[in-house]
Amino acid sequence: MKQYGDEALINLIKESKTRRNGFELVVRQYSEKLYWQIRRIVLIHEDADDVLQNTFIKAWNSLDTFHGDSKLYTWLSRIAINEALDFMRKKKVRASLSTDDVESGIVQQLLADTYFNGDETEAQLQEAIAQLPEVQKTVFMLRYYEEMKYSEISKITGTTEGGLKASYHIAVKKIEDFFKQHD
Repeated sequence: MKQYGDEALINLIKESKTRRNGFELVVRQYSEKLYWQIRRIVLIHEDADDVLQNTFIKAWNSLDTFHGDSKLYTWLSRIAINEALDFMRKKKVRASLSTDDVESGIVQQLLADTYFNGDETEAQLQEAIAQLPEVQKTVFMLRYYEEMKYSEISKITGTTEGGLKASYHIAVKKIEDFFKQHD
């Protein structure tokens, strides 16, 4: 699939005549990347699909608010992460369970998910990540899986680079401790 640059995509979505086609290109270009970003937060394939769909609906409805101050992917990523975190908060409230119960239940669902093809170590990593507070979880996933720079994560989360570095370091330490306890 042909990849389009931000400038070309932004020009297409800003013009009323090409907005729909431009947005379809945005969806095609970024769906898979955003799906995996969301999936690492919600863990379950069907949930990730739902959140991805909500992400693109929100992005479509917010096109007029995108002024190009950040990269298009950064903007979409911020929407996706917020949607995924909101989804998880609502899931915890609906379940009326403690965070630990919900997180362990999510990990059990992940292991039963036919789309999950990781090994036991990957499942343990996901369990360790699921137990992190939201900020640490988000920073860890964007830095570890997406290999984003702290400056880009800062734009997505609205947190200082120094705060992100500290959160990432703490998250790594907690994950290491988790593996030591489960060794």
